[in-house]
Amino acid sequence: MSVTDTIRKTPGDTAWFTHDRFGMFIHWGLYALPARHEWIKNIERITDEDYDKYFRYFNPDLYDAREWAKKAKAAGMKYAVLTSKHHEGFCLFDSQYTDYKATNTKIGRDLVKEFVEAFRSEGLKVGFYYSLIDWHHPDFTIDGKHPRRDDDNIEEQNKGRDMACYREYMKNQVTELLTNYGKIDILWFDFSYSGEVYKGMKGKGKDDWGAEELIATARKLCPGIIINNRTEIEQDLWTPEQYQPESWITDDKGQRVVWEACQTFSGSWGYHRDEATWKSPEQLIRMLINTVSCGGNLLLNVGPTARGIFDDRADYALEQIGKWMRLNSKSIYGCTQSEFEASPDVRYTQNGKVLYAHIYAYPFVALRLKGLAGKVDYMQFLHDASELFWSEKGEDIIVKLPVVKPNQIVPVIEIFLK
Repeated sequence: MSVTDTIRKTPGDTAWFTHDRFGMFIHWGLYALPARHEWIKNIERITDEDYDKYFRYFNPDLYDAREWAKKAKAAGMKYAVLTSKHHEGFCLFDSQYTDYKATNTKIGRDLVKEFVEAFRSEGLKVGFYYSLIDWHHPDFTIDGKHPRRDDDNIEEQNKGRDMACYREYMKNQVTELLTNYGKIDILWFDFSYSGEVYKGMKGKGKDDWGAEELIATARKLCPGIIINNRTEIEQDLWTPEQYQPESWITDDKGQRVVWEACQTFSGSWGYHRDEATWKSPEQLIRMLINTVSCGGNLLLNVGPTARGIFDDRADYALEQIGKWMRLNSKSIYGCTQSEFEASPDVRYTQNGKVLYAHIYAYPFVALRLKGLAGKVDYMQFLHDASELFWSEKGEDIIVKLPVVKPNQIVPVIEIFLK
């Protein structure tokens, strides 16, 4: 049986998604101005009045979506997902249902429209992140995730707040997003927490969002769209966040699912000026390889600055990934988990009769690959298509490698199977 035979069927069209494997996540909003985490309003319990200064001064004068799209494409990314609205409630798009939007700031433009047009022009598919949480909306009831969660008068503040009105607001905005910008490929909801209780306040989940109606609306407006499972209703996409699965994710019936690891360059999703735990290009490339070797996609996040450009550290990482992908992307696109078990310090991806061995610890002269005796027709380094020789030893093969490691962050051997 093929490793793809037991994959859970999806309501949306995931064929392109599981081929393309690599996308860009973009977290951008008012939180780029304080530049100390996208949850800053929550973390510091900032009031609406104090947070309003970021709305008044938001002016990303250097924003050029075409530049973003070119960088994503050069890095080998095939799709992008932008935060149309994050938990702070600020909308990057020109919604008729709120004044809390980019078109009412100093920039005065529909930033989502520019994003869609630019990324489409580079041949990338586009998706919208849409927050189910909204700390600005007057009908969103205060709960354990809300910045006002520790106030003394929560019960009084919640009087008059009506989640039914908020559900209608979300439905209207999702309708706008899937109507006004052409065909959208991904709808990325975030997030549910109904199992959490804080000071007696229960968290919110699918019933609070009206998730069934929200999803039905999206599918009616945009047939084939990919939707994640963060409304608490299983759909197309499982989304492990900030950790790397070591095997293919399965549902409660044991079926393999379509999944996407979402990861950051550093420890923050939004622009964080002083955050220092940035991953090296090698870590990021290995993260991509590991993900595909387990049958998943990688959605790698960048948090633009408040002026609308990428941080230098993000630019550097994207450039290094792009250099590797230019020569080695055949081991990513169209690939999935291999039918073979990899040797230590090797990760396999496979596309039909072509097996890709990613070498994590470059050996001296000889590399043992398990279980491939009698199964190999030809092999070469992927980056330059230079021939490699091998011999068989029992059930394994021993590949003869040059003493000096190729100038590749992770060298890849392309193995053509019989």
